Amino acid sequence: MLHEAELRRMSRSERARLARMLAAIDGPRPPRATGDWRQRLFIACDWRRRLLIAAALGCALTLAAWVGWLAVTLPGHYRAGGWSAAWVGFDGAMLFAFAATAWAAWRRRQVLILCLVVLATLLACDAWFDTALDYATRGFTLSLLLALLVELPLAVLALMGARRLLRLTFRRLDALQGDSGPVPPFWKVPLFGDYSAGDGYRDLFRPPPAHLDEAAPSPGNQAA
Repeated sequence: MLHEAELRRMSRSERARLARMLAAIDGPRPPRATGDWRQRLFIACDWRRRLLIAAALGCALTLAAWVGWLAVTLPGHYRAGGWSAAWVGFDGAMLFAFAATAWAAWRRRQVLILCLVVLATLLACDAWFDTALDYATRGFTLSLLLALLVELPLAVLALMGARRLLRLTFRRLDALQGDSGPVPPFWKVPLFGDYSAGDGYRDLFRPPPAHLDEAAPSPGNQAA
């Protein structure tokens, strides 16, 4: 049986080749019993995934019709109530997104990816509404400059940071599975956590319990 010291002496490519050989020898896992809780969880998740797809498509079609109706019927000018509350609330949400992003980056947490995506979305929305609502007013030039020089560049940087962190995460997962090849595009990367094939991706990050290595009998002890 190979020990940790022997594995560490191997090169990265040798360990990757060994992992692929072991995966090929093990082959696909046999199907679990119908009463197994993981199998039931996978069936429930698959049903929810189909429901999510149907709901998303239905909302997209409904929203497309709604956008067309608004474009035809909405007036060019409109007096809105709660103007200050709307913008104060939106800027407060953006303040929280910046603070959460700073905390996640300082603590080096995976939630930083989500914070960066939310922050980029809020910055893009802020740029759009600032320029759209200030159009044909004296403040349009300032809003356009802020959008082009501050808000949109920050949104692009946040998305680039989230993309880089996702690629690093995928590369780490591939290395743990024995694959040292390049990371494919995101639209080709499957979702993790397929309970029909075994445990989720979280188990890849967890080292095996120490007592399992100690309790595993060596070939010499088995022969004795």
